[in-house]
Amino acid sequence: MTPVKRRGRPPKIPRDNPDTRAALIRSGTAILTEQGFSASGIDGILKQVGVPKGSFYYYFDSKETFGREIIDYYGRYFARKLDRCLLDEALAPLERIRAFVQDAAAGMAKYDFKRGCLVGNLGQEINVLPEDYRRQLSDILLDWQQRIAGCLRLARDSGQLAPSADCEGLAEFFWIGWEGAVMRARLAKSPQPLERFAQGFFAGLPG
Repeated sequence: MTPVKRRGRPPKIPRDNPDTRAALIRSGTAILTEQGFSASGIDGILKQVGVPKGSFYYYFDSKETFGREIIDYYGRYFARKLDRCLLDEALAPLERIRAFVQDAAAGMAKYDFKRGCLVGNLGQEINVLPEDYRRQLSDILLDWQQRIAGCLRLARDSGQLAPSADCEGLAEFFWIGWEGAVMRARLAKSPQPLERFAQGFFAGLPG
């Protein structure tokens, strides 16, 4: 007997594929880094992954739950990106931070400066987001801050910074300035704000 062929185009990713949920999170991350939370629609994310519109709630309880998963994913992704530079023992500690700046600038240029920092984007919308997002975003920024502080402590211990250097305070200052520089880089469609911030940051370090 000749098997009967089903009509219609199958979805790009079957609904029962265990990777579908991860694909939705990755797609949502890419869109939120460009558009933010409020302006991002679920339909575009589902279409990009090839999941039927009615299947979203099979994977996530709500858009708010989806957002929490995306924030967590992005925080871990960016931490790995930081570690690739900050834990590179082939470079002196301060050069590792410079390498991160260069890598981030190249990453923004790759997407024509349309994508920014998801944490920074959502921070600008915080008053209209679920209240628990505030803690989640703050915890991620603190984690990144501690990674920079650790690199600065290595710089202090190796003599690149003065013994009196406040590494925790400098790391906090770095992220406050960096998020603003990322926003300006998107606005200008140029790496110059990132480079200008880095120049000022390193010039102000106690030597």
